[in-house]
Amino acid sequence: MTATAAIRLHLYAGLKGLVPDCPEEIPISSGTTVADLLARLGISPEKIHLVFVDGKKSDLREALQGGERVGVFPPVGGG
Repeated sequence: MTATAAIRLHLYAGLKGLVPDCPEEIPISSGTTVADLLARLGISPEKIHLVFVDGKKSDLREALQGGERVGVFPPVGGG
C-alpha cells in the first residue's frame, strides 16, 4: 500500500490558466512522478519546459514522496 502525502505545486505563466482552480497543496501517493501529477491535472508534457523540485532543477520523471515544493514553467515565448 502506498502512503498518501501532499506536495505544494506552483504553476507559472500560461500554465496557471490551464488549471484555474488548482489548489496550492495537492495530495499524492508516495512515488508519484511529476509527470503523473501533471497528467492528473490535465497538463500535457508538451506544455512543460522546466520543473523544479525544492528549488533544484528536475524533470518529469522525478518521484515525489510528499512535502516537496514543485514549480512548473512553460516554454518562454516572445517576439
